[in-house]
Amino acid sequence: MFAQLQSFIAPLLTVFGDNRFIQAGLAIALSFLAAWIFNRVIITGLKNLARRTRLDLDDHVIDLLHTPIYNSILLLGFASALLILSPPDFYLEIGFSSIQSFALIMWVTFFLRSNRILLTRISKNENRLKVVHQQTLPLFLNLINIIIVVLAVYFLFSAWHIDMTAWLASAGIVGIAVGFAAKDTLANLFSGVFIMADAPYKIGDFIVLDTGERGEVTHIGIRSTRILTRADVEVTIPNSVMGNTKIINESGGPSERFRCTASVGVAYGTDIDRVREILLGIAEDEELICQDPEPRVRFRMFGASSLDFDLLVWVHKPVLRGSVVDKLNCAIYRKFNEQGIEIPYSKQDLYIKEFPNMK
Repeated sequence: MFAQLQSFIAPLLTVFGDNRFIQAGLAIALSFLAAWIFNRVIITGLKNLARRTRLDLDDHVIDLLHTPIYNSILLLGFASALLILSPPDFYLEIGFSSIQSFALIMWVTFFLRSNRILLTRISKNENRLKVVHQQTLPLFLNLINIIIVVLAVYFLFSAWHIDMTAWLASAGIVGIAVGFAAKDTLANLFSGVFIMADAPYKIGDFIVLDTGERGEVTHIGIRSTRILTRADVEVTIPNSVMGNTKIINESGGPSERFRCTASVGVAYGTDIDRVREILLGIAEDEELICQDPEPRVRFRMFGASSLDFDLLVWVHKPVLRGSVVDKLNCAIYRKFNEQGIEIPYSKQDLYIKEFPNMK
């Protein structure tokens, strides 16, 4: 690349004489002139065009591109000057490697900053790429940054003509050893990635695990998920367990509304239409109950000693289930007492046919 550059600019500089130092100085001066033109004309024009768009992402990208392109033009001028001066091969290689290193550092910085801006914007609009959101943003951000840095290190070593074969072999052996030693941690890591990407639950949801724990999700991390039970006890579950267990998300579905059931039995012979009317009236008077869907009453079965009814109501959030059922049970008991409706219960009567003959 540098040899082609020399063959292109050498004929242009010969008009100023055969002095290599003068030609090298002119090459550097021309690079500053080209950088100034780029800065004043091209960058200014691009900024004016970017201001006319609705998005502000292009403004940030242009601001980030300005410095690396400007400095890259200057580095091309210094590289041309170095070729014109033609120092010994040892110093020539050191000069070229240094120039390539500076250019690499500038562009790596550009890609790292651009990566953060781009992924942050994508995470704020989940309709474009649902895998990247606020929870998975640190993961993808760090992953892409690691890839950029690894490639930068590889090209940096190549610029200084350092053989990477031994380094890659050592890295492979270390990677295998670390993989075996941290297999549980890696299992949690990959499960955490899949949970964040698939999003079976989110922070604030009420979930129920196979083991019976029920609580609100308070944290979704790379290694574990935390839920806060109704007893204010925080439970930490490894993501590898969460990824392989059945989870009931009470806050999932098209809405966060949750259905509660208050069951009650009345004595045989009770006016069932009156029972239905009382139960619906109790549900309508409770402020915590949703009116859409409307409360419902279901006559479930003929029990052994009662007619069994269910009052079905919906609450805005699953966390309200316990308090709403408590209020409904209290209201049902009071109302049935006022209306003289018997709530039967299991009881046994003992009949003695005769007393034993005591002689």
